[in-house]
Amino acid sequence: MPIPQPNAMSPVERRAAFSIAGIFSTRMLGLFMIFPVFALFAEGEFVNVTGMQIGIAMGIYGLTQAFLQIPYGMLSDKYGRKPLIITGMLVFMVGSIVCALADSIEVMILGRAIQGMGAVAAVLMASVGDLVTEQFRLRAMSIVGMTIGLSFTLSLVAGPVLANWFGVRGIFWAIAGLAIFGMILVWWVMPDIKHQEFQREAQADPKQFRAILKNTQLLRLNLGVFILHALLTAMFVALPLSLRDNAGLDILSHWHIYLPVMLLSFALMVPLIIQAESKGRMKQIFVGAVGVLMLSQIGFATIDPNFWSLFALLLVFFTAFNLLEASLPSLVVKLSPADKKGTASGVYSTSQFLGAAVGGLFGGYFYQYDGYVGVFVFTAVISGIWLIAAMSMDNPLPLSIASVPLGDIHIEDVADIEQKLLAYEGVYEAVVLLDEKRAFFKIDRSVINEAGLIDYIEQSQSSEPVNLVHIPI
Repeated sequence: MPIPQPNAMSPVERRAAFSIAGIFSTRMLGLFMIFPVFALFAEGEFVNVTGMQIGIAMGIYGLTQAFLQIPYGMLSDKYGRKPLIITGMLVFMVGSIVCALADSIEVMILGRAIQGMGAVAAVLMASVGDLVTEQFRLRAMSIVGMTIGLSFTLSLVAGPVLANWFGVRGIFWAIAGLAIFGMILVWWVMPDIKHQEFQREAQADPKQFRAILKNTQLLRLNLGVFILHALLTAMFVALPLSLRDNAGLDILSHWHIYLPVMLLSFALMVPLIIQAESKGRMKQIFVGAVGVLMLSQIGFATIDPNFWSLFALLLVFFTAFNLLEASLPSLVVKLSPADKKGTASGVYSTSQFLGAAVGGLFGGYFYQYDGYVGVFVFTAVISGIWLIAAMSMDNPLPLSIASVPLGDIHIEDVADIEQKLLAYEGVYEAVVLLDEKRAFFKIDRSVINEAGLIDYIEQSQSSEPVNLVHIPI
């Protein structure tokens, strides 16, 4: 009979999950509230501004974020999570103030680059691993993920409203205020981390980069998230101008499209996610969503833009976008090696931020030289490239990654422990890291025989490590 497990996080774990989600949301709002309004602002505010400069300003945060997120995580191992999070939020605040005071597009680009230097995402995810026990870690990550999605939706609605009330410079001042609020959450709400250690499931290990970059299944996902965020950033170089010029919406009224589109797209996405995850149809639905994404870009390029055509195309786009944005991190877990999840996630996040930078650059370039249609021809082509790559992906099993600390073991025990773990029903991959005295394994939680892992379950509620060498099968 399986050993009963607690079915609820402790108060400290709940506080950790929701405070970290709140810190994430302050950054998400800060980065994306300007997307619906920045092109309009830059066109009217700066002299002789070009489309490429607008695109660079929108996407440059991704470049600095991509190169600094893994170093932040490594520095947090040495100097502590909270000090690095505070440092990142402080840098983010400085960048926001530079943007608020910018008197040229060049200074605005500098400010956005500084915003991206506050690259604390990896540190926040490692903090989840430090503060939440393993059996609730997936739940805590889900809380963070849902908050990120809601923050993105809110940013598209709040940006135009705040721009009308306070101007775009006022948005940047509000973002600086959000950074201060984030720092308050870190100091007074986020629990102190008493036992910090390297979180292999959340942090990148440079020694594993070569293996991850050679994994063709993960490369498809990295290409996918790169293109997804390149699409998003490029679109918002041209879209706000089209909503004004072709749909007849002033800046305050843009939320009339964004709010219902985002709400409807979430409603349409949920049953598709359920089908993908619970019915074993992940590949079919995932590839279908990429195809729909490509068709939406072709539609933007070929259909005469007016209020209702833009509304319909945005609904199609964001339904596919939200589904893919939710599915990609799950696929990284399903397809990454058991002991390399943190590295795989780090490379994935770097690809995402680089996509935003490249999308801003090329979106601005094509808008400058080929106009609205040129932007969407570009996005249609790169989404077609993704579709071709996605069609050859493996159909993933519904697996997640777990780990267990081991007792004193010797090198000759490693193969025996791995074989013992693999003998349990529901365990699909097992890797023992001798220097860390820990075993990592991929499991199907819907079929795993928990009675066969009683010692592991007991360990989750005690301080004594498990010695799997002596577990009978």
